[in-house]
Amino acid sequence: MSHPKHKKIGVIGLGIIGRGVTANLRRKGFQVFVWNRTPRPVPNFVGSPAELAQLCDYIQIFVSDDEALLETVQRLSGKLAPKHIVLAHSTVAPDSMRAAADIIERGGARFVDAPFTGSKLAAQKGELVFYVAGSEAALREARPILEASGKQIIEIGAISQATAIKIATNMITAASVQALAEALALTQALGVPVEKFVEAMEANASHSATLAMKLPKITQRDFEPHFSVKHMLKDMQIANQLGLSHNLDLGVTAAARDRLLEQMQWGRGDEDYSAVAR
Repeated sequence: MSHPKHKKIGVIGLGIIGRGVTANLRRKGFQVFVWNRTPRPVPNFVGSPAELAQLCDYIQIFVSDDEALLETVQRLSGKLAPKHIVLAHSTVAPDSMRAAADIIERGGARFVDAPFTGSKLAAQKGELVFYVAGSEAALREARPILEASGKQIIEIGAISQATAIKIATNMITAASVQALAEALALTQALGVPVEKFVEAMEANASHSATLAMKLPKITQRDFEPHFSVKHMLKDMQIANQLGLSHNLDLGVTAAARDRLLEQMQWGRGDEDYSAVAR
């Protein structure tokens, strides 16, 4: 097996994360070709996913939802061979990830379930954390590609289990920021200076990397998207649907979903999900 740097990598989806990953791959010496549903004036932009499969041995998919993932792998499937490894980075329902894997593997190619945590800055700095699932051989071969844009790779288990972990961790992230928004609103209503709330939170056991990143942005009313309302809402809808199908009462997740849905209805879907603090 030749080293992955000697092969070509295709990236599908040039949103916030896809652009950051592409830049990191190129900085690390990989030859990268790209495709996006909306054409972009960028280097090595090809005409279709099928053309990408003809050019590249490894394909990373950064599309936004279940429908887009399944459509993408269908478009790839006729051009794949045993040499190919397809890495799906979308946050989707576990059933959708399994269906995508089935489509890829029926064509003889290999599949890695590889959602990630980390948003815009982590992608730019090459500090994403990947949750991965797949065969031992596929994970071993794909590791240098993931390391180009990631600081940690956590092997989870069978395909769709990495996706389940991503949904679960996003539940905690969304709930944390919703709780932060409510706590900030309460302290402001009671006349407590914002800077005192920030100081108290920084010394509190409940402080986290997420709160450290979001609290300054919220106090500055800066809702530039690092992870958008519409994408977090999609993830909370998936979580709630999974809860219903397993007879679980996910009350906190449902509340976070509802607040995100309000932001969508107010036309803020493209803002950062911390806009729940508006």
